[in-house]
Amino acid sequence: MGLELEKATEIIRAEVGPIEETETVEVGRLGGRICAEDITAHFHIPPFHRSPLDGYALRAVDSRGASLDTPIELTVIEDIAAGQWPQKSLTSGQAARLMTGAPIPEGADCVIRQEETDEGLTRVKIFKELSPFESFCRQGEDVKRGEALVRSGERLSYAHAGLLAGAGLSSVRVYARPRVVLVVTGDELWLPAQGALPPGKIFSSNQALLSARLLELGVKTKPAGPCADDGPAIAGRIAEAAWETDLIITTGGVSVGYRDLVPEALESLGAKTLFHGVNMKPGGPAMFSLYGRRPVLSLSGNPFAALTTMELLARPALAVLARDAALELQPGIGLLENGFPKASPGRRFVRGTERDGRLRLPEGSHESGSIGSLRGCNCLADIPAGTGPLAAGAQVRFVKL
Repeated sequence: MGLELEKATEIIRAEVGPIEETETVEVGRLGGRICAEDITAHFHIPPFHRSPLDGYALRAVDSRGASLDTPIELTVIEDIAAGQWPQKSLTSGQAARLMTGAPIPEGADCVIRQEETDEGLTRVKIFKELSPFESFCRQGEDVKRGEALVRSGERLSYAHAGLLAGAGLSSVRVYARPRVVLVVTGDELWLPAQGALPPGKIFSSNQALLSARLLELGVKTKPAGPCADDGPAIAGRIAEAAWETDLIITTGGVSVGYRDLVPEALESLGAKTLFHGVNMKPGGPAMFSLYGRRPVLSLSGNPFAALTTMELLARPALAVLARDAALELQPGIGLLENGFPKASPGRRFVRGTERDGRLRLPEGSHESGSIGSLRGCNCLADIPAGTGPLAAGAQVRFVKL
């Protein structure tokens, strides 16, 4: 008997630790990275009072009673563009013409938009009464000096990138992304570069399938060709991978057939098996081991089985390694739009498409070796053990992809 999925992920979490290695990344490339340092603002943002619009800076008291019928005329003492610094201070009856983003001169406490004036150059008529600090961006109103911009362990977004750039930072220290080496096994596997497909062979898809999915999750993978069903060769590939990875994922050769040699290869390396078998379909033979302190997750060779077990077992490990809660499994509950004709004596995961709480299972094959019907799917329906065929309208749990 295998473990329940939840117990298997509990074991994986207990044996995987967060990556301590860090690297420095340009602020424009921070999206999705995990910050490795506390960062505070060294100056106010904005660093001075500035105008949010094109218009005129003035004293609110000088605008009292202004309207279209009774405009008030002020003397324009300066023209200030964005990037320039005011050279004069305003006094009673004066205004300064300025552009969006320009510093507001000393003595002014509001800004009137140019559309509410006659746009005069040396003298300007204003047609609206203003309140103190109307259309006035105060120094430090966005961020104050000494305020925390980001904390270590926080997931960074485009908003952080803009904020940090505005605070004068060109780069930030972040935690390194998890590195995964995929060891894809099988005598039957063939690469397009090897030429025409010989009889009995199939083109290898797991390497591309899993690498592409891991890339979507922000994980580095090392490209490698298929490994033959040969115990010493598999052991050698795993041993080599252990020097350059945070997680090793193998596919194929993990069941109980006489050519399923991954368990034997791991045993020959002295790896410790923590579980072998999970109560689920597809991918039930999944196995988790430790080679030294390096985690090794061994999955079935059938493509959909490999993808399903990678989603359900590898993602919790990657979330811990990357310190990234966004990699955690995201469960939900929805209603089936169409039925599922098969009974599920054991727990079964079925590909599906979920939108607004409604879940549709694709037409076509649901076999663990099929990839075609996976196109467009964004979730895995989680069907409990002992469930009969499902009718349209049935409530089902699912895990988002």
